Amino acid sequence: TIRIWDSETGKLLKESDKEAGHQKAISSLSKSLDWSHFLTGSLDKSAKLWDARTLTLIKTYVTELPVNAVDMSPTLDNVVIGGGQDAMNVTMTDRRAGKFEAKFFHKILQEEIGGVKGHFGPINALAFNPDGKRLFEWWGGWIREATPF
Repeated sequence: TIRIWDSETGKLLKESDKEAGHQKAISSLSKSLDWSHFLTGSLDKSAKLWDARTLTLIKTYVTELPVNAVDMSPTLDNVVIGGGQDAMNVTMTDRRAGKFEAKFFHKILQEEIGGVKGHFGPINALAFNPDGKRLFEWWGGWIREATPF
């Protein structure tokens, strides 16, 4: 559930529809540059795009990996989703089975348009550079710069 609170009074102002929300914990949130919408990632293997004013669900991006990190391109209609299997189980599985990769989706069409593989552990943070041409990933104690487009 996503909630908006009044920071001065502590009063609940708005709450998202429980049926539209994630089925497991939200692990990441990224806002658009104009604050009109935001993206959430969840351990339920999805990311969701929300209207910031009404908390209405706009789009859902489904993947086969638990989502630890999300971000939106500041220049293109793209979102990136990263994650993978729980870190405590990493040593007990092949890196391919852990699905340690960043996936790119078209923000409007919800179609997967690419990915960045080669991670040896779950992705824990993602951030686009303000120019929109580079992406920074944090995984397994490493920070890597990727040029996705």
